[in-house]
Amino acid sequence: MRTIASDRLLLRPWRDEDADFLLDLESRWEVVRFLGAQPTTMNSREEALASIARRRAIDDPVHGIWAMTTATDGQLVGNLLLKPVPLSVGEPAGGPADVEIGWHLHPDAWGHGYATEAAAAALNDVFGRGLTRVIAVTNPDNHASQAVCRRLGMTRLGQTTRYYDTTTEHFEKLAG
Repeated sequence: MRTIASDRLLLRPWRDEDADFLLDLESRWEVVRFLGAQPTTMNSREEALASIARRRAIDDPVHGIWAMTTATDGQLVGNLLLKPVPLSVGEPAGGPADVEIGWHLHPDAWGHGYATEAAAAALNDVFGRGLTRVIAVTNPDNHASQAVCRRLGMTRLGQTTRYYDTTTEHFEKLAG
């Protein structure tokens, strides 16, 4: 998987030595509370290592799940994903899958603009690779991520139940 750089950040593949950080990140309810329809906290280093293996297994020229680090010292600050979004049960499949962008950061990294900067770099990268549309879906109560979507210039499409078997706020960004 490739590395994507911005002014202050690097998005790089997850490594086994990142397991303690990932466990710390995803064992925090305040971090995972908006992830998926039924959020759960991570409970062990073994879970972290298995999650890292799944993240690294994405072998695609566009999609990925990256560790977000500071460019100057490599300090881990969060996670960024860009992958096909799971449809809710009963939603018609067929045609190209919608690709979502998402992020979650360690609370120590909140408020520094990292989510917006990392997502903007990833969007520039994938639009340069030929992707023409990316969506974001957020929990209706996740106002911080919705603010990131707005800063990225994403268009709010309203609420939907199309993804993750739950109601989400739906945003999109088109290439160009």
